[in-house]
Amino acid sequence: MGLFSFLTKEIAIDLGTANTIIIHNDEVVVDEPSIVAQDRVTGRIIAVGKRAMMMHGKTHENIKTIRPLRDGVIADFQAAEHMIREMIKMTETHKSFFPRSLKMVICIPSGITEVEERAVRDSAEQAGAKEVRLIHEPMAAAIGIGIDVLEPIGNMIIDIGGGTSEIAVIALGGIVCNKSIRIAGDDFNYDIEEYMRKQHNILVGERTAEEIKIHVGAALPEIENPPQDFAVHGRDVMTGIPKEISVSYSEIAHCLDKTIAKIEAAVLNALEMTPPELSADIFRTGIYLAGGGSMLRGLDRRIMLKTKLPVHIADDPLKAVARGTGIALKNFDKFTFLIR
Repeated sequence: MGLFSFLTKEIAIDLGTANTIIIHNDEVVVDEPSIVAQDRVTGRIIAVGKRAMMMHGKTHENIKTIRPLRDGVIADFQAAEHMIREMIKMTETHKSFFPRSLKMVICIPSGITEVEERAVRDSAEQAGAKEVRLIHEPMAAAIGIGIDVLEPIGNMIIDIGGGTSEIAVIALGGIVCNKSIRIAGDDFNYDIEEYMRKQHNILVGERTAEEIKIHVGAALPEIENPPQDFAVHGRDVMTGIPKEISVSYSEIAHCLDKTIAKIEAAVLNALEMTPPELSADIFRTGIYLAGGGSMLRGLDRRIMLKTKLPVHIADDPLKAVARGTGIALKNFDKFTFLIR
């Protein structure tokens, strides 16, 4: 620890399409939806995180809600900067006499371009960061799960987030081959919205689709310990009157089938690109699942049936990437990289 280390604050950020998690001193200090609410007239940000999410889909013409990240990358630079700044403020437990400089490690998808990487770095710097390093999501997920990524053993990680699904083979502290597709949790929500409209003549919003996914989302039409049917409230397409219908997990499994098939195809494609020696390792170690999408009922079994490989789900899949980013913050030069 340096003489003036108290003037530096170290934080790890998992900047996700759906949720942003901030770790400080090995603790999750912020876990908020990645959304902001803005006043259209003044341009002022009026709410961030959970408060903004409560407004989502319920705003009048003077307020709009913005999701600054789409498909794992920054879509709205200013909104992202405000969101990061406000969430960093949430980490302050008490006011410091000296303004502390920020040292950050931020998690990014492995398939994004240099321009998109720079946008993440610039947003962090605008929000007050003095030193910014980046780490790829599959690497962070592997570290967070507890895999020794520096060993000469191949491990396959599938991280299904809100905007992207990251499939990577990791060995010797680096990503040997990876496949990043912009199909993930948001696409599941969209599929559910479309299915409810076409099959049940009922209009539901993004938040309701997310609730349906959490309560009765499934990857297989037949699973052990099935959830109870879920009551869905929305607007009737024909009459415009609010109504309630009941949906089962097997219906949702049917509507998500095509999107999950695309993720399966990407997994098979990543396995095809894997060097043979690492393929032998993966046969023994299996596939590791992380991210919120991996919590979909029966998804591990479906991937196992497709690949004929053992599939393991992380203990806390939602926070695996954030945990790994926090560990990378301690090993600042080992796992992270710098953009010039």
